[in-house]
Amino acid sequence: MEDVVAKYVSQKVSKTRWRPVSSSALQPPEVFATGSWDNEENKISIWSVGDIGGLGPNGEFHGDPHLLCDIQHSGDVMDMQFLDQERIVAASSTGSVTVFWYHQNNQSLSLNQKWESAHYYSQSYGSAACTGITCNSPEIFTVGEDGRINVFAVDRKEAVHTIDNADSSTLHAVTQLRTTEILTVNSIGQLKIWDFRQQGKEPSQIFSLTGERVPLHCVDRHPSQQHIVATGSQDGMLSIWDVRQASMPVSLLNAHEAELWEVHFHPSNPDHLFTCSEDGSLWHWDVSVDVSERKSFLHTGGRSTAFLPHSTINQSVISAWLSNDPTKDRMEITNLISNPTLSVNSLDVLESSLVYGTDAESIYVKKNIFA
Repeated sequence: MEDVVAKYVSQKVSKTRWRPVSSSALQPPEVFATGSWDNEENKISIWSVGDIGGLGPNGEFHGDPHLLCDIQHSGDVMDMQFLDQERIVAASSTGSVTVFWYHQNNQSLSLNQKWESAHYYSQSYGSAACTGITCNSPEIFTVGEDGRINVFAVDRKEAVHTIDNADSSTLHAVTQLRTTEILTVNSIGQLKIWDFRQQGKEPSQIFSLTGERVPLHCVDRHPSQQHIVATGSQDGMLSIWDVRQASMPVSLLNAHEAELWEVHFHPSNPDHLFTCSEDGSLWHWDVSVDVSERKSFLHTGGRSTAFLPHSTINQSVISAWLSNDPTKDRMEITNLISNPTLSVNSLDVLESSLVYGTDAESIYVKKNIFA
């Protein structure tokens, strides 16, 4: 049974994000947002997945994703996050950061707040792209090509906190570790932790890849074990880090054949991780089951296995992502796209549903990712 539905949207899709589901709700995610890039007029769009419960007699969905509303966005959408169920924050190649209201009652989007020059090189050299954002309402953390870090609050017109020249390199992405700590990745292969309780403009910790300074493009924090971080790099490598310990990654995993654009732990089932790449592939990484309990997986049809160094399977003590017995623990890797074409730029996962967007001007929704 085919459980992927696709929609041609006539624009290159740079970001896809599920709208958060209420903790009391029992229904699966139904609404997601997309951002576009490389168009004369880019947009933030809100979509419904269609008839999520309706499967026809041949296993097809009754409806594909349909547009609920959209709004024009200045510049390429470089990053995008839901601040809450009603507000979306978008980062722009023009250096601006914008908050949009999603009005569910009449299916429309409106401007809520905009910081026009959040990122810039100087008055002479002009704006710098805002490359990454992370949100913890009401706070919004942003990073950019200018090496600047900003902290905004939705009810204030000026930044709450700014670290100018925080990094001499381009900051590509950011994630929040704890209430007062964020982690950034940059264009020379470094991770840096910033603690806003400390005075000054220096990171509290620095981690780096050994050897060549390969740019890191994306980062995500384990949802329940904040010391575990995953990054993706320009050469397609997936790295797992334990930020309590060494300054180097716990494991380096050969992944994609081109730039790894996004990495996401499953928010409620973090033994599952997802990555997407410029090479047109989207991978599901699974460390949830002891290899002795697995059936034998073929190395064809998009499936393969790989060893993951440094853990035990005792989930109550330590995450399986930090393994130290490669003869015992393995992971299952599944390519979720059978016929890769152009770059898969973005993905998001919530409950059993996956959404992703591509340079082929299409969006895809996959159901039952654990089936």
